[in-house]
Amino acid sequence: MTDAADEILRMVVGVPVPPDAEHLYGDDPLGRLRERNLRRYFEQLGEPRVLLLAEAPGWRGMCVTGVPFVSAREVKAGVLDGLELPDDPAAPWEASSAVVWSTLAGWRGPLPLAWPIYPHHPFVAGDPHTNRTPRPGEVRAGTPVALALARAFGIETIVAVGRKAQGALAAEGVEADAVRHPAQGGARQFAEQVARLNRA
Repeated sequence: MTDAADEILRMVVGVPVPPDAEHLYGDDPLGRLRERNLRRYFEQLGEPRVLLLAEAPGWRGMCVTGVPFVSAREVKAGVLDGLELPDDPAAPWEASSAVVWSTLAGWRGPLPLAWPIYPHHPFVAGDPHTNRTPRPGEVRAGTPVALALARAFGIETIVAVGRKAQGALAAEGVEADAVRHPAQGGARQFAEQVARLNRA
């Protein structure tokens, strides 16, 4: 998986970063920590058959750890082995991460791979401790990375977590079912839809 991780990280660097977005895997201590965590995540997944394709990294979760839907709380809970935390994490937890991991606790078979359709963190201009919806052009720019990741893992099924990812995939001729994003009141519906997906 090392070669695939190298290629994905190279592709992420190629996705434009506007002033109101942050590249997570830069050449600084936090960026290097995030990259180490992402590589460990890829190594531990084994052979996932499902890609949960979300919208973008959140400042409380992936921006802290570098791993989709993993906040400081999940690292401390040991949902994955060997993940590191910065000395002073920007946030202690993320609601969406908690919902995702509680839903996956009953998953049968290899855990799904999670990834954002836009790999950088989009924020409200001037405040990195916020999240904003990625623009259509940002989503289009990130789509090739997601599709390359799916090919690298031999993913059989892509499930869009929200409509942004579903629309971006459709534009590339890739059909994907969508589940409700767990944020903003969608936790129960997300859990129910993902549980049905695992029974299919």
